[in-house]
Amino acid sequence: MFRTGFLGYPTTFMLDFVVCALVLIVPLLLFSLWLVKFRRNYAGHMKLQLTLGLVLLVAVTAFEVDVQLVHGGWENIVAQQKLPEAEYAAKISAVRPWLIVHLVFAITTPVLWVATIVLALKRFGRNPQPGPHSRVHSLLGWASTIDITLTSVTGLLFYYMAFVR
Repeated sequence: MFRTGFLGYPTTFMLDFVVCALVLIVPLLLFSLWLVKFRRNYAGHMKLQLTLGLVLLVAVTAFEVDVQLVHGGWENIVAQQKLPEAEYAAKISAVRPWLIVHLVFAITTPVLWVATIVLALKRFGRNPQPGPHSRVHSLLGWASTIDITLTSVTGLLFYYMAFVR
C-alpha cells in the first residue's frame, strides 16, 4: 500500500504527496499573509498558520517514516529506476549536493516556524490583535516565509534531479 508514486515517476506515494504539498504551501502562506496585511483578519491568519503547521508536521513525519524506515533512504528509491551501476552512482553523486542544500532550509524551517507560532500563542493569545510583539512576530514570520519558500524550491529541485531527470 502506498509504495509507488502517483505523479508518474518511480517514487513513493509520500514523496509525491510532499511534492504536491510543497507546491501548495507557498500560495497558502501568501494567502495567510494577505489575510493579515490587507484584511486585518488576525484570527483567520492564526487559524490558517496553525493548520498549515499541523498539516506539514504530520506530512513531513509520515514522509520521513516512509523514506527512511520503509524504503531505507532516498538512494533506494532512486535504485527503483534500475539504472546501470555506474549511472546510478553518478546520479547519486550529482543529486546529493541538491539534497544538502534542501536540508539546510528543511531543517531551519520548522525551528523558525515553531518559534514564530509558540511566541505568537504566548504573546497574542487566542484573540490575536496588534501589540508589542507585532514587530518581532513580523520579522520571524517573514524569515519563516522565506525559509519555507526556499525549502519548497529546493525540495522541488531535488525531486526533479533525483526522480524526473
